[in-house]
Amino acid sequence: MELLIKNARIVDVTQDFIGDIYIKDGIIEEIGQKIFKIDVETIECEGKILMPSFIDTHAHFRDPGLTWKEDIETGSRAALKGGYTGVCLMANTNPICSSKKVLEYVRNKSKEINLIDIHQCLSVTKDFDGVTLTHLEELSGDKEIKAISDDGVGISNSNTMLEAMEIAKKNNWVIMSHAESPEFSKVDMRIAENMMTIRDVELAKLSKARLHMCHVSTKEAIKCIIDGKVSGANITLEVTPHHIGLTRDINDYRVNPPIREKEDVEAIINAIKLGMVDTIGTDHAPHTADEKMKGSPGMVGIETAFSICYTKLVKENNVSLNKLSELMSYNPAKLLGMNKGKISIGVEGDLVLVDINKCLKVNPEEFASKGRNTPFTGMEFYGEILMTIKGGEIKYTH
Repeated sequence: MELLIKNARIVDVTQDFIGDIYIKDGIIEEIGQKIFKIDVETIECEGKILMPSFIDTHAHFRDPGLTWKEDIETGSRAALKGGYTGVCLMANTNPICSSKKVLEYVRNKSKEINLIDIHQCLSVTKDFDGVTLTHLEELSGDKEIKAISDDGVGISNSNTMLEAMEIAKKNNWVIMSHAESPEFSKVDMRIAENMMTIRDVELAKLSKARLHMCHVSTKEAIKCIIDGKVSGANITLEVTPHHIGLTRDINDYRVNPPIREKEDVEAIINAIKLGMVDTIGTDHAPHTADEKMKGSPGMVGIETAFSICYTKLVKENNVSLNKLSELMSYNPAKLLGMNKGKISIGVEGDLVLVDINKCLKVNPEEFASKGRNTPFTGMEFYGEILMTIKGGEIKYTH
């Protein structure tokens, strides 16, 4: 399979130039100007922006067990529509992903569907019980595991968290922390995030494990993580499009962690400019309308992520496209050990073509996801996904 892409504005973490890309057998083989090939499928970009496709460090496809909300196929199609060719899925499925059986189910189904790359998180504690770690030792030889996480259930026992970090370090796994202290969540969600962030940063210093702090949303948590990074701890910091694009006074949509104050959003954007934020994860979390009416926290986000981030960061806050590519492609690929996320010879040909001049009004009825739960309905953002390419194969066109 061959694909030639002509006259694109090629943008990644370090580059921004007009050129051509030739992909053969799924791998980028040539980059330059005026590349010519005979009898090869050719895309004429007319100066539109071509970036490495995005990789989501935080998503929920609800499969197995919750497939009325989403499944691996609909989630994958939503990802492609949003410019993503890779996702890291959280473990809060039904049953919870604490076993080889669930891991293999997700892997086999994603291979059968063959749309995007899917990395399934293993739970930190068995069935999210907050204590048991025996399954981590049992699955320690599984080389496909990249990350472990108890999504939405903070591990309150510090000894358990430290032991889990030590197991993760031994296996070179990333341990993903959802800083939601069960002890404080019923009292104050801000304190809940801040207190657990402080603890996990200190445990990361002690264990020297790779700690990924998910959906960081408060200015205090950001400062704590930055201090930990400066002190030498191996920590990556993730933020979400909705914590960049919303403040509580505009839309107090129910999500965990909650939509925050203006000063928290400013702290996130400032941390991005300082180079202290590592990834943007969507926390794509589909629910039915009835579930949202009953108070289920979460929102879909994988189809709107680029437009929101481009508008709020690049257009409104002078963050470079290179930096956005770093947050959405390069750093996520590095975190998950994937040979993608940049435009370079020998790298997988996973790319996304975007029109940054196109203004879009969010209409959930047009989503590929089963979920329609978004607070952005009717809002306008710049940056349309025109095409998503995986391994040199066009998987989505607008």
